[in-house]
Amino acid sequence: MKISLYLEEDAQDNDLIDALRLHGVDVVKAWAVGMQQREDEEHLLFAMAQGRVLYGFNVGDYQQLHTEFLTQGRSHAGIVLAKQQVYSVGEQMRRLLRIVAVKSAEEMRNQVEFLSGWS
Repeated sequence: MKISLYLEEDAQDNDLIDALRLHGVDVVKAWAVGMQQREDEEHLLFAMAQGRVLYGFNVGDYQQLHTEFLTQGRSHAGIVLAKQQVYSVGEQMRRLLRIVAVKSAEEMRNQVEFLSGWS
């Protein structure tokens, strides 16, 4: 099954979302689904409930949540992390499209990928 994305608050960018959609990626942003001003764990739980891989910039917090989830026997649909203000919208799109092209939703389950590794 193909990856669907959920862009949490810090990562949501309308130009990025439009570009991903033009390439056939199923993507939603936090604000469009009423998830503004929520804690990181709430974003991750929402993404899991929707079967979506979370894309975010809060590297430290999401890495910690990933570890806590696995330690507690909990699951998530996958996480893609990037450092904020490092990549242009075009570069984010290209790297996210590589991940979507190479990884299935099943392969992303309980995994963390870093955008930096997908040049």
